[in-house]
Amino acid sequence: MKLIRILLPFLISQGLMAQFYKKSDPFVHTYSVVAMDSITGDMAVAVQSHWFSVGSVVTYGKAGVGVVATQSLVNPSYGPKGLALMEQGLSPDQALKSLLDNDPGEMYRQVAFLNHEGQVATHTGSLCIDEAGHFQGPYFSVQANMMLNPTVWDAMARAFQITEGDLSTRVMAALKAAELEKGDIRGKQSAAILIVKGEATGHIWEDVIMDLRVEDHNNPLQELERLIKMHSAYDFMNKGDLAMEEGDSKKAENLYMQAQNLFPGNIEMTYWYAINLLNNKDYNRAFPILKSVFQKDKNWKTLTGRLVKSKLLLIGENKLKEVMAL
Repeated sequence: MKLIRILLPFLISQGLMAQFYKKSDPFVHTYSVVAMDSITGDMAVAVQSHWFSVGSVVTYGKAGVGVVATQSLVNPSYGPKGLALMEQGLSPDQALKSLLDNDPGEMYRQVAFLNHEGQVATHTGSLCIDEAGHFQGPYFSVQANMMLNPTVWDAMARAFQITEGDLSTRVMAALKAAELEKGDIRGKQSAAILIVKGEATGHIWEDVIMDLRVEDHNNPLQELERLIKMHSAYDFMNKGDLAMEEGDSKKAENLYMQAQNLFPGNIEMTYWYAINLLNNKDYNRAFPILKSVFQKDKNWKTLTGRLVKSKLLLIGENKLKEVMAL
């Protein structure tokens, strides 16, 4: 908390302490991006900072409404309040202005709003610690404060605009571009990404596409990128499970294979792929895979026998004995 000790004398002398500081306001100096996929309508907010658990205080989003990044000397209320105002029909500019006008500490805030129409509004307070600034473009805004260099936000914008791929890929490109410009003057510690659907489904459990956090890590962006890849693999696994539930073992096999291609060393992904080979009566391929899995951990063999009762493994008694003998 050295930064607090440095700032306290100045704040007290200026009579600003009581106006803007609350115990709940963390000093999250950082860089972030809010963005929308103009084709799918999905909306993302992502962040990296030299602060513990940055995602828990900076990133907010709601399907069919928008996303918010609130940072610098954070006023966390900008997240839920900003989303509520945009849900009521205010534009990002109107919603952000409404909150800033009622915040005596607005000069220390850095905030970005994006709504489901791709409109953005960004504020970098006049007393945000240098280097600080932001860049707005079609369907996105990037913002940073307490950076080593003033080139960070322009580099982030360029990376987001020229990178091809899905929304998470483009957002990560922006974050990595910031790090290439030396990023946060203090270093790095945590990162997060939140992606929500452009249109609410009416089922909140379906509205969040991705919600990943790296709370404390020597290389948070590298770890976040690994988690995004794993998220994609397990998305294929979840769809494979659904296909199994629906009795479409061929579809499940294909989905499990796609998961394996992303993480070939994952024993669970390998196992479920082999189970679907059994369901498809492809014993010549299934048996050696399962034998390898069972040798690594015999509990998978125990699980295999239980799948018959749940009707997730459709196999005759004789073939089951062969499997259990592997």
